[in-house]
Amino acid sequence: MQIPLLDDDKPRFPDPRGALAEPDGLLAVGGNLQPETLLSAYRSGIFPWYQDDDPILWWSPATRCVLPPAELHCSKSLRKTLRRNQYQVSLNQSFGDVIQACSEPREDDGGTWITDEMIAAYRQLHSQGQAHSIEVWHDRELIGGLYGVAVGSLFCGESMFSRRASASKIAMAHLCRWGLESGLQLIDCQLVNPHLVSLGAVSVERSAFLAELEQCRQHPLKWPSPGVGEESSRLHYEW
Repeated sequence: MQIPLLDDDKPRFPDPRGALAEPDGLLAVGGNLQPETLLSAYRSGIFPWYQDDDPILWWSPATRCVLPPAELHCSKSLRKTLRRNQYQVSLNQSFGDVIQACSEPREDDGGTWITDEMIAAYRQLHSQGQAHSIEVWHDRELIGGLYGVAVGSLFCGESMFSRRASASKIAMAHLCRWGLESGLQLIDCQLVNPHLVSLGAVSVERSAFLAELEQCRQHPLKWPSPGVGEESSRLHYEW
């Protein structure tokens, strides 16, 4: 099967159900990372993922990793950490710093898929109120966080990072708690990994995910606007 090559100026995505079985989920090549292109992709259940030397690759895997906010699993150690309340957590307070931290090479493979081009694209989405971040602070130092794209009541998580133990888990716990209060239906985690599974993420078939996405698109959430004051963006919860 030949992979569709997208037009660089006005890419039109094929049906995500036609993605390859091997490599799992590869759907199309090319296009661009303009805000309207990215939003069209996410609204169709598609996301970009590629290395710096590759063309833009678009994916919709047969099995999707998702986390319903109500199903978040807090281990005893994580719950203990949350109850200590030694960290400060904010929403949309420092998106640029979060995505930059997520782009730093990981110890396990030394590489990164968050290119400079991607950073610029998602920062533009954030400035338009379409991409969001959760930040975890300790003594005014950014120690963890996550970012992603909102599609109605679905949050398409892109990446997370930790500079101290459990910092990304703290960010996810606060996203889920905020989401339960705000009408968030589902967090799209894209690909399965042990870290996400430990938090309660599960695998669903692509057809089930696309059906859920269609419902979520109809229920937009009111996210804090980029640039809101520090006090109004803080998240405080009892655990």
